[in-house]
Order: sequence, then C-alpha cells, then structure tokens
Amino acid sequence: MKTQAFYKVPFGKATMEFGPQPGISFSVAEAGGKVPLPNPASVLSDALRRPIGAPPLAESARKAKRVCIVFTDSTRACPDGLLVSGILGELLEAGIHGDAITLLCGVGMHRPSTSQEKTEKLGEDICRKYNIVDHDARNPAQLVFLGNTQAGIPIAVNRTAFESDLIIATGIVEPHQYAGYSGGGKTLAVGAGGEDFIAHTHGPSMVDHPGTRLGVINANPFQDALQETARHAGLSFIVNVVLDSEKRVVKLAAGHPERCFFSLVDSARKIFEVPIPRQFDAAIAGVGHPKDVNLYQASRAVSYLHFAPVPVVKEGGVYILPAPAPEGAGEGLGERRFLDTMKGAGDMASLLAELRVRGYPAGAQRAFVMAKVMEKRSVIVVGSKCPELVKELRMIPAGTMEEAFSLTASILGKKRIEALIVPHALLTLPV
Repeated sequence: MKTQAFYKVPFGKATMEFGPQPGISFSVAEAGGKVPLPNPASVLSDALRRPIGAPPLAESARKAKRVCIVFTDSTRACPDGLLVSGILGELLEAGIHGDAITLLCGVGMHRPSTSQEKTEKLGEDICRKYNIVDHDARNPAQLVFLGNTQAGIPIAVNRTAFESDLIIATGIVEPHQYAGYSGGGKTLAVGAGGEDFIAHTHGPSMVDHPGTRLGVINANPFQDALQETARHAGLSFIVNVVLDSEKRVVKLAAGHPERCFFSLVDSARKIFEVPIPRQFDAAIAGVGHPKDVNLYQASRAVSYLHFAPVPVVKEGGVYILPAPAPEGAGEGLGERRFLDTMKGAGDMASLLAELRVRGYPAGAQRAFVMAKVMEKRSVIVVGSKCPELVKELRMIPAGTMEEAFSLTASILGKKRIEALIVPHALLTLPV
C-alpha cells in the first residue's frame, strides 16, 4: 500500500493517467514484485524433464499414438507460444510427430479464436505445422459425456481430447473469482468442457456458495468440480505459469495436474495477496489488454475487488473501471447472454431474486455477479468506445477519469473521499 502524486492505470495496450483530485485521498494497492525468470525457456525445458509428481513428459508420451494439447484462448495472457513450443519439442523427442498431435483452443463459451489470434498465441511456425481447432461447448458431436461429479454436476469434455492417449493442458495460476485460483484442470474442464458443466459451475447456487471465493482452494465446490472433471477426463500433465503485471513469467512448473497446481498456488499467494487496512469510498480497478477488450471480461476487475474476503468498497460506494472495450459487451454467446440479461433488468435486487429462482444459461453468470456488485454500489466505466452499451449494462459511462471522479463525488455526496487505486485488479487479491 502506498500513496503518490501522480497515477496511471492500464488502458488497452497503453495507460490512462491522472493527477491528484480535489477532495480525494488516494492510496495504491499493488501485488508484490517478484523478479521475472531470466530464461523461461530453459526453466520450461527443465520442468518438462523433471516435473512435479509425474514422469518426464517425453517418457509419458512414448506409448501415446494421439496427443491433445489444450491451450488458453486470446482473453488469457498465458504465454502459450513458449509453453506449447516446449511441449512439442519433448513430444518430438518421444517420436510423436505433427499428424498425431491436436492443439485445442479452450474457448469455453467465448467466441472461436481468429486465425490472427491463433498466430499471435502460438506463432506462425506452429500454426503452419500443426492441426489447431477451437472447442465448441454447444456441439454434442464434439463432446463426450462422462456422468456426474459427486455433487451431481454433468461432466462433458471435448471428444478429441478425451480420445487422445495423452492430454496436456497449459494455464495461468492467478486469482479467480470462482476457482479461488485459476490453472490446473480449468483449461480442460471449462475451456474444453460442455455447456451444461459450465452452466452448473457458474450457476446461482455455485456463485452464492461461501466457499466459491477468490483465493479459496479448500472446500471450494467450483475447484472440486474442476479437479474431479479433469481426473475423469484423463488429464495427466499440465504446464502452468505465474505472471507478473507486465505479463512476464515469474514462476513456471509442470507435472501432475493437482500437485503442480497446488505448488504454484503457494507461490502465487505470496505475490498476489495484498493486505488493505480498511474499506474505501471508491476504488479504481485497472485491467488492461487483453481483458479490457470487452465489458464481459473487463468487469471481472470490479467483481474481483468486490468479492475479496471483505469488499474493497463500502456499501453505497463506487467502482471505477477504465476500459476501452472495442468489442462492446463481447462477441461470444456467453457475452451476448450477459448483455441480454442486463438489458432486461429493472433494479438489481429484483434481477438477483429472479435469477436465483429461474437460473440462467452459461455466460449469464456475469450478469448475476455484476448484479450482486451493483445491488448496493455503483460502477462507472471510463473511456469505453460504447457508452450507450455501458448504460444498457446498468453501469455509468464517463469519458475521462476527471469526469468519473466528479460523478463519484455526486453519488457519494461527500466532501472528502478515500479511494483505492488497484492498477492490476485481476492480479491483486486484497485481504
């Protein structure tokens, strides 16, 4: 926690800057700094040959006739080009060649990835040499149904992945609103899972559950469902990273999906969890590219601060979200459901009551979550390319940070305001 005379937060691929404001006292909360790995490729090579709780990858792959590598989509900053390249090198050493390997983009309920996004993710060489496909959570022909979890959640995963002899998944270990921390089996279970699984794990009873919280791993029903699904599906090897706010790799590990994941969570906690002394009148939730490409993704920054162990902002307070959102609410089915649910809403309390009774399809959980935020707090979106859409989402548009601060003062009706700036809200867990 620190104070300073000049401030900036991520905005797209650039930053949005502002100075001191009359009547506003600013504090800043940032995750702890950690030196990035000087040579991530070398660390990756070592991790693949000496993994946590699993045989070396090349050894595991020798008997495989078909291999599926599940990687993250364009809304995740996972360095998949680096990770997949290293994995492919080990597979080649094991005698597994291109025609036996499928690269599966785990888009979940988001839109399919474009050719350009695949190239930006993996590099031209990999895209030219290997079969790369997008998962479709709504296509039964692409899915294998594997029964239910112990909690009764229907399990379905991508057929190509399930029918492979070896499934490998990449991912980022960082704070996650439902899973506690992302990574581990999530890229397969959700990214390459069925719509029913996604709908159940993101449904009102799951989102309302006290164990489904940022930073909570044990006794978290969402995390339990991820791990159980990954085991049923046969995920046997993961390669996960921890990134800093500049998207640089600070920790990397590979191996058994659960043992490797838990090891990285221990490291991630030391980086991301930041003590704050009190609740604030307002908070500025920084996002940046790629998450602020649409409001479905960008709004996570607000809900992360709200669903910290104690909400960062007091009741009646304001969250300020700088986000250009060139894709509006988002272009995938889940994103459209978010917009449609919010557009038809009256007051947030009524919307929550309705959704708790009738439920909602996968994707609309973002509306449920944001309604929980906005039931007793306001959200101002700054600098978006879609101010009218912001209004449809029941948020307040502002052109500049100065306008946002003026609106905040009007909402609060206070002469003195305490505001917390969280430049990287998705990578900061206030505790």
